[in-house]
Amino acid sequence: MPDPTHASRSTDASRSTAASLGLGILSDTHGLLRPEVFTHLEGVDLILHAGDVGMPDLLVELEAVAPVLAVHGNTDGFALRARTPDIIQQNLGGANVVLLHGHQFGRSPNPNNLREAFPEADLIVFGHTHVPLLEEEYGCVFVNPGSCGPRRFQLPVGLVRGTIQDGRFEGSWQSILS
Repeated sequence: MPDPTHASRSTDASRSTAASLGLGILSDTHGLLRPEVFTHLEGVDLILHAGDVGMPDLLVELEAVAPVLAVHGNTDGFALRARTPDIIQQNLGGANVVLLHGHQFGRSPNPNNLREAFPEADLIVFGHTHVPLLEEEYGCVFVNPGSCGPRRFQLPVGLVRGTIQDGRFEGSWQSILS
């Protein structure tokens, strides 16, 4: 059974880079940027936000920590949609990374339908369900950091910290509330 708090993925070495890229991965802030988030993001090189951000100013606050790649989610308004794409596909540290909210797949985006849509991805980051997921399946790491905004449905509140080095992603889910 996969460990839901840790995953790694080795990718093609021909696409690797020597530098390590520290990532902070979050989603579903819904306009609430808790102070604890900043502690957990300290020292990252790049922040990935998988949508349902809230107001665009929230991204500005995150950009004070590190550069931000963000997509919009199904609850984001026109101001945020004008600033963010629906999906980002980008090579980061030698890994083919896909960032999306997941609402494009209905109520339950999952490794099966995400892998089918993005067969070349090494790392797929999504949100929408508010349920943390960090596992490797189908030759890809799937990361849903869950919500780090308002607590919903008694689900945990947290984010994922990880690194990509030489095309390999390693990460862990971190609770931001006790």
